[in-house]
Amino acid sequence: MIVRKLRLKRGWSQEQLSELAGLSVRTIQRIERGGNAGLESLNALAAVFEVDISLLQPEETMTTPKSNDSVLADDAKITEEAITPEEEQVIQRVKELKAFYSHVINYVAVMALLLVINLMVTPDYFWVVWPMLGWGIGLVSHGLSAFEVVNLFGPEWEKKQIEKRLGRKL
Repeated sequence: MIVRKLRLKRGWSQEQLSELAGLSVRTIQRIERGGNAGLESLNALAAVFEVDISLLQPEETMTTPKSNDSVLADDAKITEEAITPEEEQVIQRVKELKAFYSHVINYVAVMALLLVINLMVTPDYFWVVWPMLGWGIGLVSHGLSAFEVVNLFGPEWEKKQIEKRLGRKL
């Protein structure tokens, strides 16, 4: 979690961090999810972030900086519980929006390819409209959900379902 917050604070992608630290993207992902990190990996990350290695070790919480460096002073305040519930919600929201935008890009790319195939193979029949409509309905539904215009299965629905299954109020 600390690694993710430090990475996001600097505006780096996981790929950029992996290049800077000389680690694989999978290693960065595993560490950000709370997996164990080897000493070499922690040393590489500490060097990239310009922080003391003890800041990155989950079993230790650092409360005071070991240097006058301003970057270290800011980062030394970060603990294992550094990502607040509010930050976690925002991160989740951004992931949902990213998934929607990826969906839009996939839709446009596939539909453009199908349009080219349609025009080359059967220019007299415009069959590409059917997959456009079908997938388009799904895309619109995804967009309405991602932008919380219509959220049929939102937090209220989840809460009701949990209470229903528990047989009591939360």
